Amino acid sequence: MPIHQAAYDRTTIALHWLMAGLVLILWLVGTFLEDLVPKGALRSGIWSAHFVLGFAFTGVIVALLAWRHTKGRQLPVEDPGPLHVLAKTTHAALYLLLFAIAGLGIANAFVRGVTLIGPIALPQLGDPEWRKPLTQWHGLAANILMAVAAFHAAAALVHHYLWHDAVLSRILPGRASAAPLERH
Repeated sequence: MPIHQAAYDRTTIALHWLMAGLVLILWLVGTFLEDLVPKGALRSGIWSAHFVLGFAFTGVIVALLAWRHTKGRQLPVEDPGPLHVLAKTTHAALYLLLFAIAGLGIANAFVRGVTLIGPIALPQLGDPEWRKPLTQWHGLAANILMAVAAFHAAAALVHHYLWHDAVLSRILPGRASAAPLERH
C-alpha cells in the first residue's frame, strides 16, 4: 500500500480502541460515581467493577506496548518535522500517564484491600493513610490523561477534516489489511 493508504494491523487497531474505551469508562466511573450513585451495594459493586476493569486496563497497556514493539506494523511517518515531534511527544505522554494511572490504581487497590468479584478480594497492604493521597494522585493523572487524549483526538480530527490526509484512517477499525506485517 502507498504511504497515504497504509493502515495499522488489526491487533494494533483493536488494542488502541479497547484502550480508548477502557480509559473513557474508567474515567467516567471514577469521576462521577460518587455524585450519581448513593452509598450502598450498587456503588460498591460499581467500584469493584472499576478495579477489575483497571486491572484489565493494565493488561491491555502491556499487551499494546508489547505488540507494537514486537509484531505490530510500523508505518512510515506521514508528516516529518515539528508535527512529528509533537505527535511522538504526545504519544510518550499518553503512555507515561497510562502507566502512572495503572500503578497508582493498583497501589490504591492494595492499600484499600478491595473486593474484586464476589468473594475475591485483594489483601490490604500498606498504610491506610495512603488511601486519600493515592486516590488524589490517581484522579489527577486520569484528568491530565483525558486532556492529553482530547488533544490527541482533536489532532486526529484536524488531520482528517482540515488537512484531508490519512493519519486518522490508519487507525480506524476496518482499515487494516491482511498484508504481511512490515517492520520499518
